[in-house]
Amino acid sequence: MFYCCAPIGRPYISGMNDSHGRFAAYVAILGRGPGRSRALTREEARDAFGIVLRGEADPHQVGAFLMLLRFRGEDAEEMTGIVQAARTHAGLGGGFPAVDLDWPSYGAGRTRGAPWFLLAALALARSGVTILMHGSNEFSSGISVEQGLAALGLRPAADAGSALRDARFAHLPLRTMAPAIDRLLGLRRLFGLRSPVNTAARLLNPADAPYGVDGVFHPAYIDVHLGVAERMGRRGLLVLKGGGGEAERVPLKPAGAAAWDAGNGRRELTLPAVEGLKPHPAADDTGELLAAVWRGEATPETPLATVQATIALGLLALRPAIDPAAAMRDAANIWAQRL
Repeated sequence: MFYCCAPIGRPYISGMNDSHGRFAAYVAILGRGPGRSRALTREEARDAFGIVLRGEADPHQVGAFLMLLRFRGEDAEEMTGIVQAARTHAGLGGGFPAVDLDWPSYGAGRTRGAPWFLLAALALARSGVTILMHGSNEFSSGISVEQGLAALGLRPAADAGSALRDARFAHLPLRTMAPAIDRLLGLRRLFGLRSPVNTAARLLNPADAPYGVDGVFHPAYIDVHLGVAERMGRRGLLVLKGGGGEAERVPLKPAGAAAWDAGNGRRELTLPAVEGLKPHPAADDTGELLAAVWRGEATPETPLATVQATIALGLLALRPAIDPAAAMRDAANIWAQRL
């Protein structure tokens, strides 16, 4: 079992073992100092993170490791090894019906409201796209995906396979899918900072979906996400700086996104704005409003535009040849036909 911290008064080292010594070498590689430290290779990162997930590293080593990774900045080759170790430990890959689109949800924004992206994913599923959404919104100030599902009379999948076959949509909480990763995310309370585990969780792609759509907090993370997708042999991934780190687009102004496509490499996209929109206060969002918008009983202009622009993101991820304007037109039709 992984323990997030040592009890007060516990000795720093209660007895070194072989795993502690092997892991210490990886900490040393990362922390030697300017001009001497380096990123881990993919193989080193996979071995190191496997040690962490199996609970074989001392908790103090784990904290040092994660914060050194953060301080150095995320590296695509290193992150690929971490993702591979996480997938292996959680037993991911296989065991699911065919999924078209991977949709991680790990936002932790302080100003988030309702998960409008959830309505976009459900509308896409109604149109015939099979979507597996996974994540944790524990550090978000807004309405979580699980709360949004409850407002719609739905719930996270007890059996993801059945949900995907019956409704083309399933939501898997991280605590169910990969509890060791979930516990590591929880270290944010002790660090006061996110760690690279947040990036790794977003890139788990548990059902080996060929395509994915993802949101990040900062544009600097986009290159890492695309680099891991390329190294993991994924067919395509679209990434944008989304609200609170979610794959959600509020189209108040033009925005950019980046995509990896196995057939054509990387590309940049310019996403159009919807004219005349005004900012929508997150404080006005409730589960009741989310459900009313889904049923067509409420039509707040900016949330509706957000849902349709986010449907367009999914289409752009799934169809590399489509242009953003056409994706917006198709998204409007998908939303109109959801019921």
